[in-house]
Amino acid sequence: MKFSTICLLAPLQLCAAYMGSGGYLSQLSEVRSSASATVDAPPADPVVAEVAAPAEPVPVAVAVAPADPVTAAAAPAPPVGQFADGVDEAAAFAASTFPIAPEDLIVRAKEVLSRDVGLGTKDGGECLAEDFEFVAQVVGPIGREEYLGALGTFDLESAFDITPNGFGFSVDPLQTNRVWFFNRVRATHTGTFMGAEPTGKQVVYPPQVQHIDFDESGKIREYGFYTADRRQGNTGGLGGAFGFMAAVGKSPPVPEFRPYKRSKRFRALLFFGDFMKRFQK
Repeated sequence: MKFSTICLLAPLQLCAAYMGSGGYLSQLSEVRSSASATVDAPPADPVVAEVAAPAEPVPVAVAVAPADPVTAAAAPAPPVGQFADGVDEAAAFAASTFPIAPEDLIVRAKEVLSRDVGLGTKDGGECLAEDFEFVAQVVGPIGREEYLGALGTFDLESAFDITPNGFGFSVDPLQTNRVWFFNRVRATHTGTFMGAEPTGKQVVYPPQVQHIDFDESGKIREYGFYTADRRQGNTGGLGGAFGFMAAVGKSPPVPEFRPYKRSKRFRALLFFGDFMKRFQK
Protein backbone atom coordinates (compact mmCIF):
# COMPACT_ATOMS: atom_id res chain seq x y z
CA MET A 1 0.00 0.00 0.00
CA LYS A 2 1.36 3.36 -1.02
CA PHE A 3 2.05 6.18 1.44
CA SER A 4 -0.59 8.45 -0.30
CA THR A 5 -3.30 5.75 0.11
CA ILE A 6 -2.48 5.47 3.82
CA CYS A 7 -2.83 9.24 4.15
CA LEU A 8 -6.34 9.12 2.64
CA LEU A 9 -7.64 6.06 4.55
CA ALA A 10 -6.37 7.05 8.01
CA PRO A 11 -8.86 9.93 8.53
CA LEU A 12 -11.75 7.76 7.41
CA GLN A 13 -10.83 5.00 9.84
CA LEU A 14 -10.66 7.49 12.72
CA CYS A 15 -14.11 8.86 11.87
CA ALA A 16 -15.62 5.35 11.82
CA ALA A 17 -14.10 4.53 15.15
CA TYR A 18 -15.55 7.58 16.84
CA MET A 19 -19.00 7.16 15.25
CA GLY A 20 -19.40 3.61 16.58
CA SER A 21 -20.68 2.51 19.98
CA GLY A 22 -18.82 4.32 22.72
CA GLY A 23 -17.19 6.55 20.13
CA TYR A 24 -16.63 10.26 20.26
CA LEU A 25 -20.05 11.24 18.81
CA SER A 26 -22.02 9.03 21.24
CA GLN A 27 -20.04 10.46 24.16
CA LEU A 28 -20.75 13.99 22.95
CA SER A 29 -24.49 13.21 22.82
CA GLU A 30 -24.48 11.98 26.41
CA VAL A 31 -22.73 15.14 27.57
CA ARG A 32 -25.33 17.35 25.84
CA SER A 33 -28.23 15.41 27.48
CA SER A 34 -26.65 15.79 30.90
CA ALA A 35 -26.14 19.50 30.36
CA SER A 36 -29.81 19.99 29.38
CA ALA A 37 -31.02 18.16 32.49
CA THR A 38 -28.88 20.35 34.65
CA VAL A 39 -30.17 23.59 33.09
CA ASP A 40 -33.90 22.57 33.45
CA ALA A 41 -33.54 21.77 37.19
CA PRO A 42 -34.60 24.51 39.66
CA PRO A 43 -31.74 26.40 41.29
CA ALA A 44 -30.69 25.25 44.76
CA ASP A 45 -30.86 27.56 47.77
CA PRO A 46 -27.53 29.32 48.40
CA VAL A 47 -25.59 28.01 51.36
CA VAL A 48 -24.14 30.64 53.63
CA ALA A 49 -21.14 29.44 55.57
CA GLU A 50 -20.34 31.00 58.92
CA VAL A 51 -16.77 32.25 59.15
CA ALA A 52 -15.21 31.80 62.55
CA ALA A 53 -13.38 34.76 64.08
CA PRO A 54 -9.61 34.44 63.92
CA ALA A 55 -8.09 32.97 67.03
CA GLU A 56 -5.79 35.13 69.11
CA PRO A 57 -2.13 34.21 68.71
CA VAL A 58 -0.81 32.08 71.51
CA PRO A 59 2.61 33.19 72.69
CA VAL A 60 5.18 30.43 72.46
CA ALA A 61 7.98 30.40 74.98
CA VAL A 62 11.37 29.63 73.44
CA ALA A 63 13.89 28.16 75.80
CA VAL A 64 17.35 29.75 75.43
CA ALA A 65 20.27 27.69 76.61
CA PRO A 66 22.62 29.54 78.96
CA ALA A 67 25.80 30.80 77.33
CA ASP A 68 28.86 28.69 77.74
CA PRO A 69 31.08 30.63 80.12
CA VAL A 70 34.14 29.43 78.25
CA THR A 71 33.05 30.57 74.80
CA ALA A 72 31.20 33.65 76.03
CA ALA A 73 34.32 35.11 77.62
CA ALA A 74 36.33 37.50 75.49
CA ALA A 75 39.45 36.11 73.85
CA PRO A 76 42.54 36.90 75.93
CA ALA A 77 44.81 39.64 74.65
CA PRO A 78 48.08 38.42 73.15
CA PRO A 79 50.96 38.47 75.62
CA VAL A 80 53.09 41.59 75.58
CA GLY A 81 56.34 41.05 73.73
CA GLN A 82 55.08 38.98 70.82
CA PHE A 83 56.17 40.21 67.40
CA ALA A 84 52.55 40.40 66.24
CA ASP A 85 51.65 42.59 69.20
CA GLY A 86 53.45 45.58 67.70
CA VAL A 87 53.99 49.11 68.97
CA ASP A 88 51.27 51.74 69.14
CA GLU A 89 53.19 54.07 66.85
CA ALA A 90 50.63 56.89 66.93
CA ALA A 91 50.72 56.98 70.72
CA ALA A 92 54.52 56.76 70.78
CA PHE A 93 54.95 59.66 68.37
CA ALA A 94 52.31 61.70 70.21
CA ALA A 95 54.25 61.25 73.45
CA SER A 96 57.60 62.12 71.86
CA THR A 97 59.31 65.37 72.87
CA PHE A 98 61.67 65.41 69.88
CA PRO A 99 60.87 68.63 67.99
CA ILE A 100 61.18 67.30 64.41
CA ALA A 101 58.12 65.44 63.10
CA PRO A 102 58.69 61.94 61.67
CA GLU A 103 57.85 62.90 58.08
CA ASP A 104 60.19 65.92 58.26
CA LEU A 105 62.95 63.79 59.75
CA ILE A 106 62.76 61.38 56.81
CA VAL A 107 63.05 64.34 54.42
CA ARG A 108 66.12 65.51 56.35
CA ALA A 109 67.66 62.01 56.17
CA LYS A 110 67.34 61.98 52.39
CA GLU A 111 68.93 65.43 52.23
CA VAL A 112 72.07 64.38 54.11
CA LEU A 113 72.30 61.23 51.96
CA SER A 114 72.20 63.22 48.70
CA ARG A 115 75.25 63.56 46.46
CA ASP A 116 75.58 67.23 47.46
CA VAL A 117 76.00 66.38 51.16
CA GLY A 118 77.20 62.77 51.17
CA LEU A 119 76.82 62.29 54.94
CA GLY A 120 79.31 65.07 55.59
CA THR A 121 81.89 64.16 52.93
CA LYS A 122 80.68 66.75 50.38
CA ASP A 123 79.77 69.67 52.64
CA GLY A 124 82.93 69.69 54.75
CA GLY A 125 81.16 68.05 57.67
CA GLU A 126 78.59 70.85 57.97
CA CYS A 127 75.75 68.36 58.51
CA LEU A 128 77.60 66.59 61.35
CA ALA A 129 77.10 67.50 65.00
CA GLU A 130 80.18 68.19 67.13
CA ASP A 131 79.56 64.97 69.08
CA PHE A 132 79.01 62.91 65.92
CA GLU A 133 80.02 59.23 65.95
CA PHE A 134 80.28 56.65 63.21
CA VAL A 135 79.66 53.04 64.21
CA ALA A 136 79.37 50.07 61.86
CA GLN A 137 79.50 46.31 62.13
CA VAL A 138 83.27 46.26 62.63
CA VAL A 139 84.58 49.83 62.64
CA GLY A 140 83.79 52.36 65.34
CA PRO A 141 82.66 54.15 67.19
CA ILE A 142 84.90 56.91 65.83
CA GLY A 143 84.49 60.68 66.20
CA ARG A 144 83.77 63.41 63.70
CA GLU A 145 87.32 64.32 62.61
CA GLU A 146 88.50 60.73 62.38
CA TYR A 147 85.44 59.83 60.33
CA LEU A 148 86.03 62.62 57.81
CA GLY A 149 89.72 61.76 57.58
CA ALA A 150 89.07 58.04 57.02
CA LEU A 151 86.55 58.59 54.22
CA GLY A 152 88.92 60.99 52.49
CA THR A 153 91.33 58.12 51.88
CA PHE A 154 88.76 56.18 49.81
CA ASP A 155 87.91 57.74 46.46
CA LEU A 156 85.11 55.33 45.70
CA GLU A 157 83.25 57.50 43.20
CA SER A 158 86.17 57.70 40.77
CA ALA A 159 86.67 53.92 40.87
CA PHE A 160 83.07 52.69 40.89
CA ASP A 161 79.81 53.66 39.24
CA ILE A 162 77.62 53.30 42.35
CA THR A 163 73.85 53.02 42.69
CA PRO A 164 72.93 53.12 46.41
CA ASN A 165 69.32 51.81 46.03
CA GLY A 166 68.02 53.09 49.37
CA PHE A 167 64.47 52.21 50.44
CA GLY A 168 62.20 51.60 53.44
CA PHE A 169 62.75 54.88 55.32
CA SER A 170 61.01 55.01 58.70
CA VAL A 171 61.35 56.74 62.06
CA ASP A 172 61.86 54.56 65.12
CA PRO A 173 58.77 55.02 67.35
CA LEU A 174 60.82 54.11 70.42
CA GLN A 175 63.72 56.43 69.55
CA THR A 176 62.09 59.24 67.63
CA ASN A 177 65.33 60.98 66.56
CA ARG A 178 66.46 57.91 64.57
CA VAL A 179 65.70 57.12 60.92
CA TRP A 180 66.07 53.53 59.74
CA PHE A 181 66.40 52.49 56.11
CA PHE A 182 67.78 49.73 53.89
CA ASN A 183 69.96 49.75 50.81
CA ARG A 184 71.15 47.26 48.20
CA VAL A 185 74.25 48.75 46.62
CA ARG A 186 75.03 47.93 43.00
CA ALA A 187 78.29 49.14 41.43
CA THR A 188 80.57 48.68 38.42
CA HIS A 189 84.35 48.74 38.75
CA THR A 190 85.27 51.50 36.29
CA GLY A 191 88.51 52.98 37.69
CA THR A 192 91.64 52.12 39.61
CA PHE A 193 91.01 51.28 43.25
CA MET A 194 93.76 50.47 45.75
CA GLY A 195 96.02 49.48 42.86
CA ALA A 196 93.41 47.30 41.15
CA GLU A 197 92.88 48.30 37.52
CA PRO A 198 89.27 48.66 36.29
CA THR A 199 87.71 45.33 35.42
CA GLY A 200 84.10 46.24 34.65
CA LYS A 201 83.05 43.76 37.35
CA GLN A 202 79.54 44.10 38.69
CA VAL A 203 79.61 44.47 42.46
CA VAL A 204 76.46 43.34 44.28
CA TYR A 205 76.23 44.14 47.99
CA PRO A 206 74.17 42.22 50.52
CA PRO A 207 71.18 44.15 51.90
CA GLN A 208 72.26 46.54 54.64
CA VAL A 209 70.31 48.09 57.52
CA GLN A 210 71.36 51.69 58.13
CA HIS A 211 70.48 54.31 60.72
CA ILE A 212 70.94 58.04 61.19
CA ASP A 213 70.42 59.77 64.54
CA PHE A 214 69.73 63.52 64.55
CA ASP A 215 69.95 66.18 67.19
CA GLU A 216 67.22 68.77 67.72
CA SER A 217 68.75 71.11 65.13
CA GLY A 218 68.73 68.42 62.42
CA LYS A 219 72.44 67.62 62.48
CA ILE A 220 73.71 64.03 62.46
CA ARG A 221 74.74 62.63 65.83
CA GLU A 222 75.31 59.03 64.74
CA TYR A 223 75.49 57.05 61.53
CA GLY A 224 76.01 53.34 61.09
CA PHE A 225 75.12 50.26 59.06
CA TYR A 226 75.08 46.49 59.36
CA THR A 227 74.77 43.61 56.92
CA ALA A 228 71.28 42.13 57.05
CA ASP A 229 71.88 38.94 55.05
CA ARG A 230 75.53 37.96 54.48
CA ARG A 231 74.60 35.15 52.07
CA GLN A 232 73.43 37.55 49.38
CA GLY A 233 75.57 39.50 46.91
CA ASN A 234 79.14 38.80 45.77
CA THR A 235 81.17 40.62 48.45
CA GLY A 236 81.26 37.71 50.87
CA GLY A 237 78.73 39.40 53.12
CA LEU A 238 80.88 42.51 53.58
CA GLY A 239 79.44 46.03 53.44
CA GLY A 240 80.82 49.56 53.44
CA ALA A 241 84.29 50.07 51.98
CA PHE A 242 85.18 46.48 52.89
CA GLY A 243 82.77 45.22 50.25
CA PHE A 244 84.55 47.13 47.47
CA MET A 245 87.92 45.85 48.67
CA ALA A 246 86.73 42.25 48.64
CA ALA A 247 85.12 42.68 45.20
CA VAL A 248 88.43 43.67 43.55
CA GLY A 249 90.61 41.32 45.62
CA LYS A 250 92.28 44.00 47.76
CA SER A 251 91.15 43.06 51.26
CA PRO A 252 93.88 43.55 53.93
CA PRO A 253 95.10 40.34 55.63
CA VAL A 254 92.88 40.88 58.68
CA PRO A 255 89.90 38.61 59.48
CA GLU A 256 87.51 41.55 59.96
CA PHE A 257 88.27 42.81 56.43
CA ARG A 258 87.51 39.47 54.82
CA PRO A 259 84.36 37.41 54.26
CA TYR A 260 83.17 35.62 57.36
CA LYS A 261 84.89 32.35 58.14
CA ARG A 262 84.40 30.23 61.23
CA SER A 263 87.36 30.17 63.59
CA LYS A 264 89.06 26.90 64.50
CA ARG A 265 87.74 27.09 68.05
CA PHE A 266 84.19 27.68 66.86
CA ARG A 267 84.43 24.75 64.46
CA ALA A 268 85.83 22.58 67.27
CA LEU A 269 82.91 23.62 69.51
CA LEU A 270 80.37 22.69 66.82
CA PHE A 271 82.12 19.37 66.24
CA PHE A 272 82.04 18.60 69.98
CA GLY A 273 78.33 19.47 70.13
CA ASP A 274 77.49 17.15 67.24
CA PHE A 275 79.65 14.41 68.79
CA MET A 276 77.78 14.60 72.11
CA LYS A 277 74.38 14.45 70.37
CA ARG A 278 75.22 11.00 69.05
CA PHE A 279 75.47 9.61 72.58
CA GLN A 280 72.21 11.21 73.66
CA LYS A 281 70.11 9.27 71.14
